[in-house]
Amino acid sequence: MLMKYRLYTPGPTSVPEATLIELAKPVHHHRTGEFRALFNEIQSLLQYVFQTKSQVYTITGSGTAAAEAGIVNTLAPGQRALVVTNGKFAERWSAVCAAFGIEHKDIKLEYGDHVSAEQISTELRGAKYDAVILVHSETSTATVCNLEQIGRAVRTTGETLLIVDGITSIGAMPFKMDDWGVDVAITGSQKSLMLPPGLAYIGLSNRAWVAIEKNKARRSFYLDLAKYRKSIEDGDTPFTPANTLIEAQRVSLKMIQEETLEMVWKRTHLIAESFRQGIRALGFELFSKYPADSVTAVKYPAGITDKDFRNHLKNKHNIHLAGGQGSMEGKIFRVNHMGYTDAYDALAVIAAIEHALKALGKQVNFGAGVAATQKVLAELF
Repeated sequence: MLMKYRLYTPGPTSVPEATLIELAKPVHHHRTGEFRALFNEIQSLLQYVFQTKSQVYTITGSGTAAAEAGIVNTLAPGQRALVVTNGKFAERWSAVCAAFGIEHKDIKLEYGDHVSAEQISTELRGAKYDAVILVHSETSTATVCNLEQIGRAVRTTGETLLIVDGITSIGAMPFKMDDWGVDVAITGSQKSLMLPPGLAYIGLSNRAWVAIEKNKARRSFYLDLAKYRKSIEDGDTPFTPANTLIEAQRVSLKMIQEETLEMVWKRTHLIAESFRQGIRALGFELFSKYPADSVTAVKYPAGITDKDFRNHLKNKHNIHLAGGQGSMEGKIFRVNHMGYTDAYDALAVIAAIEHALKALGKQVNFGAGVAATQKVLAELF
């Protein structure tokens, strides 16, 4: 039976048709005046999405490339970082510090928990740190922290930088780089920005640039951000960019601009909340204590295995969900709500889950999840 392909993983996410059409156009040369003009336009659009007046730099690579660049350019070996580790990706940034000789202390939290501004303040009063590194929306656990409050706490120290992984928050949930005092903000193209993987973005405050200029031990060639700043003055990149992706990124960014960030944030929130209400109505329990709007993590009830559940949705309904990562592998599944996602995507996945439960031998009151989802979605209309 014909079933449309529906991608609900939290990266890569679905890409709009208009953006896919742009990707299908002939490849152009990137060292031209036309490309520089387009690249300059994209910088303005990225500043809007990041909510910053600072420059946002484009790196051909994954979000990990941007995160590594942000860490190793601002922090020299021997400097100290306070790293919040509450998920697989948060742990990765701690590993980056270790790899480059940056002294660090981890605030280790359970998966599904988040750090509070009070915890950060306590740590900063007890010792001097050159940077605080954290994930705003931890993709592996679908958990969000109160970045606005944390930003205020970090600012009270005067010199400590705030380095933020915004990979599944920027462009999906409220994120205000300048207003919240974020010094280094990163994201990737394949999440809320509605593009295939391949581009990473990093916003840098003036405070971040002071730290970069002081750091004479920058241990990177390709990710040396000074090279990117020099090139961007000419509307260019220091190395060959994924220029076809950059051209297509303009299409998706203009879609965000036309909808407005405020409406994107509202849409994402209501789609996420509608899914959460629908999944609860079917007897599931959320994993995170502080759920993010960009992605939801759901615990498996007794008697349902990850393999059976996600394979059934994939093979019978052509719906692709993400499983758990790290220590949560096989224990949870995750559903995306960011980027090119609308109200009917929430309904589709809840309806398919009702059928999957029936097929796996669970008692289902058909329509219970869909009805709960619909009640929340009504606020969008």
